[in-house]
Amino acid sequence: MNPDLLLALLFLAAAILYASVGHAGASAYLAAMALVGVAPEVMRPTALVLNVAVAVLVTFQFWRAGFVHLRAVLPFVAGSIPMALLGGFLILPAEIYKPLVGAILLVAAARFLLRPSAGASDDPVHAPLVAAVAVGAGIGLLAGLTGTGGGIFLTPILLIAGWSGTRHAAGTSAAFILATSMAGLVGQLQRGVALPDAVPLWVAAALVGAVIGTELGTRRLNSTVLRQLLGVVLVIAGLKLIFIG
Repeated sequence: MNPDLLLALLFLAAAILYASVGHAGASAYLAAMALVGVAPEVMRPTALVLNVAVAVLVTFQFWRAGFVHLRAVLPFVAGSIPMALLGGFLILPAEIYKPLVGAILLVAAARFLLRPSAGASDDPVHAPLVAAVAVGAGIGLLAGLTGTGGGIFLTPILLIAGWSGTRHAAGTSAAFILATSMAGLVGQLQRGVALPDAVPLWVAAALVGAVIGTELGTRRLNSTVLRQLLGVVLVIAGLKLIFIG
């Protein structure tokens, strides 16, 4: 199969899974591109372009369903944007921080897969202001460094800390991913990287997947199932960081 078409199909599937839990899918896009053999220097900006496109749609859909509130999102974004910009400029050795972050994601995944009904509510976000800014800053740096939108880190923090119910965590993460991905993309593009010619095809495929995924996440699936899907997403992201980079 043509590699561009194969990637389009993989991005479609990834967007369905990730959008259902309020994520845009950057970690899965990066894993797919690594497996197909896309040049490393274009993987991060390409993933961020896909992330921005999908996050716009996912954020709108979760907002329309009542699960995105600006007051809850802003503290996390205020901390993340400057650090995501910094992370987008930096190129650091990955031998230590990527396996470490991957292991953390796998631990979080185990919690959601083994106890999917624990705390599976739809309570609004109520994170302390200072903690939210600090968490946003830390996630923003990681997001910029890894070429992701940060949702794979924010959603489990919101749920494990008891700061949010499942759908509000998904909606908040979607808006956070949008802001952070845009900042990270600016940092990447300032370095003069080029994007593949197939990006429009890939964006279209990811958007179709996002439409399907957000319909599932906002209307069709209960909170326990969403937490199980989140566990699967975290496993994919964690394994990608540990074994692919």
